[in-house]
Amino acid sequence: MTTVEEVVEVAVPVRTAYNQWTQFKSFPRFMSAVKRVEQINPAVTRWVIGIGPLHREFKAEIVEQRPDSHLVWQSLERSPYHRGTVSFRSVAPDRTVMTVRIETTRRGLRDAVTNGLGVTRRVVRAELRNFKEYIEGLGEESGAWRASIHNGHVLPLEPEPPRSRVPRWPVG
Repeated sequence: MTTVEEVVEVAVPVRTAYNQWTQFKSFPRFMSAVKRVEQINPAVTRWVIGIGPLHREFKAEIVEQRPDSHLVWQSLERSPYHRGTVSFRSVAPDRTVMTVRIETTRRGLRDAVTNGLGVTRRVVRAELRNFKEYIEGLGEESGAWRASIHNGHVLPLEPEPPRSRVPRWPVG
């Protein structure tokens, strides 16, 4: 198993970084290796990725997701298998540290050569820089998905706190 971990700090609030990251269909706009993402259901996506002549299509399941905290996914195909985590940590009101960790299994000569040359690490690093430029350029997210997922199951949205029932009297 090969593990890659990369960290980037983005100049947006944690909520903004997290919200944009949940917009998987937008990934091809800023990630050069991601060609297409289809949201099959809230917990399953289909990805088409490619670098040069190498292209792969796979489905991934989100197994754990907590707004403004983290997202964990795993490929549904066993060959090649990968599992990933992206975590979000606020370091200031307008700054977020994102950590991406991806674990892959080596299957065959092509994967061994790719991992052996550090291609996966370089791609993850470059794509995180692309995300940083994209979200900082926008300054705000283009959408959001705020539900939680646990063990691959979507949990009900937490209710918003009740609004005050104290009447407000006109001033003046």
